Amino acid sequence: MAGDGSDAFADEAESTVTIGEYIEGIEAEELEADLVLGGDDGKECTYGDGYLKRQAVFSCLTCVPDGVAGVCTACSLACHDGHEVVELWTKRKFRCDCGNSKFGGHLCKLCPEKDSENPANSYNHNFKGSYCTCGRPYPDPEAKEQIEMMQCCLCEDWFHENHIGLNSVEEIPRDEEGEPLYEDFICHKCSPVCYFLKLYPDTIWASSTQNSTSQADKNDSNVTEGPLGHSNVEKHENGAILDHMGIEKTTIEDNCTKDVTVPEKANLDSSGRDCKIGMDINTKSVDSEKSMPFFMSKGWRDTLCRCKTCTNFYTEQGIAYLIDKEDSIDEYEKIAKQKREKKLEQQEGAETNFLNSLNHVQKIEILSGINDMKNEFQSFLESFDSSKPVTSEDIRAVFENLTKKKQRLS
Repeated sequence: MAGDGSDAFADEAESTVTIGEYIEGIEAEELEADLVLGGDDGKECTYGDGYLKRQAVFSCLTCVPDGVAGVCTACSLACHDGHEVVELWTKRKFRCDCGNSKFGGHLCKLCPEKDSENPANSYNHNFKGSYCTCGRPYPDPEAKEQIEMMQCCLCEDWFHENHIGLNSVEEIPRDEEGEPLYEDFICHKCSPVCYFLKLYPDTIWASSTQNSTSQADKNDSNVTEGPLGHSNVEKHENGAILDHMGIEKTTIEDNCTKDVTVPEKANLDSSGRDCKIGMDINTKSVDSEKSMPFFMSKGWRDTLCRCKTCTNFYTEQGIAYLIDKEDSIDEYEKIAKQKREKKLEQQEGAETNFLNSLNHVQKIEILSGINDMKNEFQSFLESFDSSKPVTSEDIRAVFENLTKKKQRLS
């Protein structure tokens, strides 16, 4: 019925939740926060731990407007509360800058004794609150709709999914429900550094339900699918078949009649282990300089060769962290979950020990107090005007009434 307020009442009824649902929501938010913060309780500055392999980092634009400094979780809370702070999620090999020479004489409250700078720290435009090739903030106040962003596992910049060099966002590997099928994303700016990944089997690439290469094309000429549907086998203008390294494929008969250049086998490491890719990792493919995003399958880092030649190559290219298990976000979140479970177990243990330390009378008093509080809230809800919001004054009044009742009974 129009005008009688019934529609507003219906909307309010739809937004109600049970206590159980409310608690589940809080627990989900706490878990998400723990995953982002890596299980850090935010009580101690991480500076003393040196350059951590991965940690949550924040940039305070109030203290360092140029965005050339980052602080840990604890310092963001203790030293920069109320400031304009940019949450950067995680950064690798970073040491807390809070209170060093970049902060204009303002010392860190948690760890005032620090070097003037952390030379091994790396800063990008994220520290200024801008992201992607477009340099926009997130969330973007001028955008009508916030476009999903993804973080490159190499440069650690964040990109809008429509700004990563694809013809369509439908090329991003996702399942039927739109959930990502890839574990790591390598942006189109960083992919030339990882051209060697094309030497590996197709299993390292995340497959997509939206494939630009048709099945008919795959069946023709034994095409094998590479990153984002790019063929690993190509035809030269003269009709010769080229493999994914741009080397002409020949038959056994051809080898008998002409010389063929075979890629040199990679060196063995100190344990005598063969190179997984079976050729020199420095060999470049015909499209090694092409800029295209890579979407990597789950566990792809475990596939990477760790022979001496390949390991030296990773170090020379500045990407040795790719074979460090603790560098991945998956491992970071796994450790965060373990810390959370341990913390919850400790809390439950402390509660149990506290109850066990009480005598019978004390336990009865606690249970009675909980029951009195429940009854007081029940009375409040029954008398409260549901069309009005609950304020802090209302909650304070509930506890004042509860205190007065106890005083009358004592």
